[in-house]
Amino acid sequence: MGSSHDPIEVGLVGSLLAEHFDLVGRLHPVATEKDDTFRLEAESSGYLVKVSPPDEAPSVVGLQTEAMRFLEATAPELPVQRVRLTVDGRDHVVLASNDGRTRILRVFDFVEGSVWAQAHPDDELLAVVGEMLGRVDVALEAFCHPADRRGLVWDLRHFHHLTELVEHTPDAGHRRLAERVFQLFDATVVPSLEDLETQVIHGDYSPYNVVVDGHREGYVCGVIDFGDTVRSAVIFDPAVAMANLLGRTADDPWREACAFVAGYQRTRPLRDRELPLLPVAALARLTLRGLITHWRAERVPERRDYLLAHAKDDWTNVERSLAVPMEDVIGRLRVGRTAPPSGAPGSIGS
Repeated sequence: MGSSHDPIEVGLVGSLLAEHFDLVGRLHPVATEKDDTFRLEAESSGYLVKVSPPDEAPSVVGLQTEAMRFLEATAPELPVQRVRLTVDGRDHVVLASNDGRTRILRVFDFVEGSVWAQAHPDDELLAVVGEMLGRVDVALEAFCHPADRRGLVWDLRHFHHLTELVEHTPDAGHRRLAERVFQLFDATVVPSLEDLETQVIHGDYSPYNVVVDGHREGYVCGVIDFGDTVRSAVIFDPAVAMANLLGRTADDPWREACAFVAGYQRTRPLRDRELPLLPVAALARLTLRGLITHWRAERVPERRDYLLAHAKDDWTNVERSLAVPMEDVIGRLRVGRTAPPSGAPGSIGS
């Protein structure tokens, strides 16, 4: 669930960029969960450079890259971050780490704008952000890759097998909250797991992986970081975004999440029998992050600040969200399906 390795030398990255991509400029490290990531300021443009961790299989890196290139080719109107090719037409460069394991270097166009986490959109704009994920999922429906069935701890298909993480959670109150969510998931989602609609999904459509600009048409100007791309249940994709929205408005902890899903369903409606499972999946995702954060931070100390910053309010938000009856949440999600799409009278695009 975490990787620890020596950071790659900036000088080596610079030489590889010059040799294979004909790119020269200033490199600035960027804090991310697992890759060594840099922003490259070149003379003519900006780029994002990622070097995969040595324990990530090349086939998994290939899955991420091919999903992005597939979307560029089949749905070029979507603002998915673009993969830059080498001077000889490849989408990556292979290098060996100090211990002999393979690492993959890739270059992407840098997307200008603010990440959604810094923008604080209102409910109408949250619906627009949700619409974009729906469009991405519609476009990904036809995509497949030999590595798309990989094992991924964040894939909620496996959530009910991770109960041992509760034992590593030091706070008794947090353990009780986690146990409630596991019980809810076991009762509602697990019996339907084998029947859920599946396809390749983005997997981490979170506020730090969506770039927005309130001055640009469409609001969403970048969908980035396909590092958690996997074949899984479709409902688990919007569940990720919902998890990041739960509890942020204390007096109405599901408001923002429901606004997001209303937008998602304008472009990618969910099956009637799967919709009631969505809020439970969102709670499971938020709980999973709370459980994993300290476990991983202890084992990968170089990522500690990054991990803790992204999960500091998780248990408070789980508690607030559990206080609302699931029947009420499901009712709001069903009502949200009738909201007008963007561009319709009364919507943000009118």
